[in-house]
Amino acid sequence: MSRERSLATGVPRSRRLRRRDRYALVAASLTAVSLTASGCVVVHGEREVLPAATKAEAVKAVEQFTTAYNKADAAYDSSLDADHTAGALRVIDEARLKAGHVTDPKGNPDHEPLVLSDVKYTIVEKAGWPRWFVADAKGSKGGDARWLMAFTRGALSEPWRATYLTLVAPGSVPRFDLDADGHAEAVPADSTGLAMAPAELSKGYTAYLKSGKGAFADGAFTSALRATRAKNATRPGLATQYIDQPLTEGDYAPLTLRTADGGALVFFSSHHFTKQTAAAGAAVPTPNRNVAALTTGEIKQSLTMEFVANEVALAPAKGAGGGKVSLLSRLEGLTGAEGA
Repeated sequence: MSRERSLATGVPRSRRLRRRDRYALVAASLTAVSLTASGCVVVHGEREVLPAATKAEAVKAVEQFTTAYNKADAAYDSSLDADHTAGALRVIDEARLKAGHVTDPKGNPDHEPLVLSDVKYTIVEKAGWPRWFVADAKGSKGGDARWLMAFTRGALSEPWRATYLTLVAPGSVPRFDLDADGHAEAVPADSTGLAMAPAELSKGYTAYLKSGKGAFADGAFTSALRATRAKNATRPGLATQYIDQPLTEGDYAPLTLRTADGGALVFFSSHHFTKQTAAAGAAVPTPNRNVAALTTGEIKQSLTMEFVANEVALAPAKGAGGGKVSLLSRLEGLTGAEGA
């Protein structure tokens, strides 16, 4: 790593220095006002490097999300958790609830409350908005997988929203580079110190899915996904086409934490279309009821399905790890469909 570290603490020297005499300001709040002999001095949250939240605030945010998620799932009503979701997770969740409401307008007959336990919080320290933190929890759904979530807030007046959600294997979340106060470092989107800049990850990944070329390690969400697509594309009587697009703006922007080995963990989003076209005299496979609930138009010869995915990846430091980005998890949801 290029940053100078203390041999005694392992904490980057630059981070330790900027912490001196600062936490008196943090305690006052992100927009604290300190009276001086000459008047009022405002501490601007958009410029000052501060922890995104306190531990208590992060705990409350996860609890509020879980409560809202359960209410929305039970009623199949996306308005009940709209204030607690954003980005890729929001559009996936909205579509799922919309389909459920179409198929079961009285509510979810199979609802089982989500319970999150053993929650581990990683609070990021940074200047500017959005502020964000990560929650890594054991969920009552998803088997043994851990629920890895990123919560964001665009201003003090806004609620915390779950923006990214992926399910990861136990033990796969890396150790983060934490300072003496236990806070994580946010890596800039345009960082040049990684195998791939976070801002380029969505573009690079969607290009890789098309060509197979790029700095991505083989795995279930890279080489294996491409192999599955190739197999589907050659089914007799049914042509399957794929279009992949990056999602990088606003609530879809990547979120990146520095890992202890000098690399980074990156949350990012992507946009996908799958078009199935039947040969003359053949038929497009009948979609299941959830796909049908989101389908507009009449399926005569083709069905185009739209998906949004959120991924989490490990980007090694430049020159390390073989220079390949590894995808830890990918959660994709159908957001719409059109027949023709």
